[in-house]
Amino acid sequence: MSGKSSLKFVSVSLLAILAGCNSSGTSAGLAPAQPAAAPVAPVVQAYCPPVVLRDETAVRSSYTGNAKEDPDKLIYRASLADATRACTANEATMTINVVAQGRLILGPAGKSGRVTLPILVEVVDGDNVIYSQKVSYPVDVPAEGSTQFIFNKADVSIPNTAASGDARFTRVRLGFDDGSVAKPARKKR
Repeated sequence: MSGKSSLKFVSVSLLAILAGCNSSGTSAGLAPAQPAAAPVAPVVQAYCPPVVLRDETAVRSSYTGNAKEDPDKLIYRASLADATRACTANEATMTINVVAQGRLILGPAGKSGRVTLPILVEVVDGDNVIYSQKVSYPVDVPAEGSTQFIFNKADVSIPNTAASGDARFTRVRLGFDDGSVAKPARKKR
């Protein structure tokens, strides 16, 4: 009896499979295959400039008052590392999303809370600066005195010169703003 039941089950399964292959049209299965669509041209992505961390500005130390290099007056030391980017482009503009990992450690004169880091994002083509923006980036430091952070600047827009050979010299420079811009002199009374 079990052999007859198995045979019936296999027969019914085979009929169900064949019924699923039927179509509502009378000659749909007999029609010749449609010609393949024309091949699509491959998409060439635009050149995406690499991110470089400047050795002299990838680490920032902040001290109380006018103290420099006095370890007892260190407020914090911050560093940037492991930077990357992603690019999107149209005919006129390339937009670069810059991301970097950072770390901040409090010194003996530091306190937990919010620290605002001056991060400078520049795009250079050879020696020419084609984009420059200082970002005041807030970092919350817990009571433990150290933290890691992810810096992200998603809207760095430059002219799209990917078609020209010059674009291969374009770089995104990332570092802390050292504040070397001279402040205007005060007027004497």
